[in-house]
Amino acid sequence: MKQLRAFFYVQHLLGIGHLARASRIAAALVDDGFDVTVVTGGAPIAGFPGLGIKCVTLPPVTSGDEGFSGLVDLQGKPIDDDFKTRRTEMLLQAFRDCRPDIVIIEAFPFGRRQMRFELLPLIEAIDATSPRPLLATSVRDILQERVKPGRNEETVDLINRHFDLVMVHGDPAFATIDKTFPLAGAIRAEVAYTGLVAAPPPPAASERFDVLVSVGGGAAGKSLVISTVAAARNANNAWKWCLITGPNLPKDEFDAIARDASPGLSIFRFREDFASLLTGARLSVSQAGYNTVCDVLRAGCRSLLVPFAAGGETEQTLRALMLEELGLATVLMEKDLTPEGLTQAIERALVGAAPSAHRLDLEGAGRSAQILRERYRTWSLKRELERFTETPELL
Repeated sequence: MKQLRAFFYVQHLLGIGHLARASRIAAALVDDGFDVTVVTGGAPIAGFPGLGIKCVTLPPVTSGDEGFSGLVDLQGKPIDDDFKTRRTEMLLQAFRDCRPDIVIIEAFPFGRRQMRFELLPLIEAIDATSPRPLLATSVRDILQERVKPGRNEETVDLINRHFDLVMVHGDPAFATIDKTFPLAGAIRAEVAYTGLVAAPPPPAASERFDVLVSVGGGAAGKSLVISTVAAARNANNAWKWCLITGPNLPKDEFDAIARDASPGLSIFRFREDFASLLTGARLSVSQAGYNTVCDVLRAGCRSLLVPFAAGGETEQTLRALMLEELGLATVLMEKDLTPEGLTQAIERALVGAAPSAHRLDLEGAGRSAQILRERYRTWSLKRELERFTETPELL
């Protein structure tokens, strides 16, 4: 059986959620026998995309602010046309070197519009390649709502002109793409639901905490960090606290927070065993990012969600409220986040009912690999049939 080559583009700008999810899918592709090349373009993060995965690293860019209003390099300098040209040429060369059977673009065209300067040339190169690879977009189940006129129409047009598959990494029993993308019915490409891309079940926890607070990558969530430190200092109980700030929190800020911490609060930048720690925690306190929620659902622990809402972000708030409606979490809105508000929300969550049992599909990584293999087979057969129909002498 032919080993399929997959070319996977992922660009993380603020947190690490996009990169983490893409890395899990890439690992599942490798396990399924694919030859995988992942192209990354954000700040380097140790451990990603993972062992056994070929990686091409473009000159990194990040978001200029939490509103994703501009692109800057790692020194905070806005990128210019020469920078964009260099990145685009590197991306196109990586595509030519890979000669993939399948190209996966994470988020675009539903998101990552900032990267059109290199993604539109990549799509043009894909369309000009013979034989042309299958082109798929890889998106989470809940999308950021678009308020600017014409954006959704532009997304549908790009999909219908260029893409063969829309992989939605969610369980349709929880959320379907039309919930946050109103023009979903106009998409002509196949839409396939993979299930949620969660990590495998973790081993038992090596440490136990009453309150385990995590802030994802740490680039957004400083208010949760500050409120946690203050709440732990003012707590009139013997709770054992743990705060994981995320690797992207600036070192000077981390050092200042660590100096200010009370004895009952353990502070870490990163814990490789985070998923295991959740299994032994009385309560998880976190933002409502896709990957953290998957870890919480896998662990089955009590959860207090403080959804990230800066810059008009809607995705985490919707996810958190939907989980609360199912009895799988409680919610504290970011606008209500203070040390006192956090303490009160934690107390309510700890005495509330245990999370409801759920049957949400968490095996989205492996299912993504199966879908891509199956769709490539049927797509390539259809392509060959069309070629023979157009050229009868080949029959």
